Amino acid sequence: MNNLPVDGTPLAADPLTRAVLEIDEYAAGLGWDQPARLFALVDTARLRQEEPSLAERLGIDETVTAALTPVEQDEVPADVPLDEFLGTIAWPDAVAGCAMTVERLMLPPSAEDSAPEGMDEAALAKWVADHPERQEVRMTVAVLREGKRESALRLREKDSTAEVLTGSDLVPGLAEALAATFAV
Repeated sequence: MNNLPVDGTPLAADPLTRAVLEIDEYAAGLGWDQPARLFALVDTARLRQEEPSLAERLGIDETVTAALTPVEQDEVPADVPLDEFLGTIAWPDAVAGCAMTVERLMLPPSAEDSAPEGMDEAALAKWVADHPERQEVRMTVAVLREGKRESALRLREKDSTAEVLTGSDLVPGLAEALAATFAV
């Protein structure tokens, strides 16, 4: 039995999980070594009703059944630390949530424990980049205004829709930073 709809995105009952997987699949189609991307998550029915021309440009008609529609925002500046950039974001009330996809290098816990002490950020980044156990990962994290969270992780070495891991607490730091964009 095929568990993928026509577009290749895995089936998911939860609207936030579907949105995260849709964004992950979009990012996968762009390939690796991409900049961070930020998305507003909007209620699809509300978008069709209140912004019909935008919905039309996005290809969202009555056949689209997704509860949440990701809308990619302007480019995330590469020269500003991510936490500083996210600290400048404020969403209008029409935005139900937001999501971000970023690529990073990660190490298994055993390798992290062997990191030399006293390195500055640049030296640590080089040490991780040169480490033989490093793995490239694309993280897609989404939060809703009321606090619900979801994440998807895709390893470059297992770059397949079937290998994407999902869960609400996979990238807690990024989820916290995204949630803070809704703080009043």
